[in-house]
Amino acid sequence: MVTQPNEGTGLVRLGVPIDARPLFGPELEALLGLLRGLRPSGWERIAVPGWTVHDVAAHLLGDYCARLGRREPPLSFAPGETLETFIHRANQEWVERHRDIGAAALVDSLERTGTELAHRFARADLDAPALGVSWAGADPAPMWLDCAREFTEHWTHRQQIRHAVGLGTDAEPRALSLVLDTFMRALPHTLRDTGAPGGTQVEVTVDGPVEATWTVTAGPGGWSLAEAPEGRPAAALRLDTETAWRLCTRGIEPATALARARVRGDQRLGEAVCRIVSIVY
Repeated sequence: MVTQPNEGTGLVRLGVPIDARPLFGPELEALLGLLRGLRPSGWERIAVPGWTVHDVAAHLLGDYCARLGRREPPLSFAPGETLETFIHRANQEWVERHRDIGAAALVDSLERTGTELAHRFARADLDAPALGVSWAGADPAPMWLDCAREFTEHWTHRQQIRHAVGLGTDAEPRALSLVLDTFMRALPHTLRDTGAPGGTQVEVTVDGPVEATWTVTAGPGGWSLAEAPEGRPAAALRLDTETAWRLCTRGIEPATALARARVRGDQRLGEAVCRIVSIVY
C-alpha cells in the first residue's frame, strides 16, 4: 500500500490506494505461457461475443501500444462520439487490422511491448494525476487507480482466453485479490444516485479462493470507502469470487448476480450494489 494521496480532491472516497506495479510482469508471463501452449484451433475459439482468442490477444497488444504511445493510427474522437462508443470503435478497428498477423508474431509482439510497459509502470509515481477512470467517477484519476485499472484489464482478458479454451479462472491469490479490490473502487460511483441517511453503511463481502470485505458509507458528499466501519451495516451483500468479478466486467447481468448473492438487511441497497460496473461498458 502507499500513502493516501489527493486528500483535498474528494478522491479520498476511493479508499486506501493499491499498488499494482509489481504484478504486471507476472501477469504478462502468465499470458505468454497460456498463448504459447495453445493449439492452432485454440486461437479460433470464441472468447467474447464477436471476438476469437486471437482477437482478444490482438486487443491486448493494442492496449499495450496505446499505453506506450505507439498506437497507429492515432486515436481521436469522431464528432459527437461518447467515450464508450469511441473506445469500442477504436478497439474493433484495431482488432480487424490485426486479424492476419500470425500467432507466433503476435506473441512476440506481446512479449516485447508488454515487457516495456511493465517496466514503465514499475517506475510510475502512484500519487501523480493520470488517465480518468470513468467507472469510479475519477477524472483525472490518481496513477495508483489508473495503474490498477490497467492491470484488471490485462487480467480479465486473460481469463476470457482461459475460459474459451476450457480452463477455469486463474485463482492465483495475489492477482485475484488486487483485481477484486480494484473493481470494488466503483462502489461509491455505483451508489451515487442511491439516497440514504448520512452514516448509512453497506457491506460487500467476496468469498471463495480469496475473501475480503468492503464497507461504503453515505455522507454529505456522497458515498465513500474511506470511512471506518461502525455498527451494523444497513445492508450486507455476500458474493462468491466468480460471480463478483464476472458481474463487475458484465460477464453476467445484475439480476443473475443478485439471485446468487446473499443479502441481509435493506434489499434496495443490495440491488443497487449489484449494478456495479468496473469497466467502460
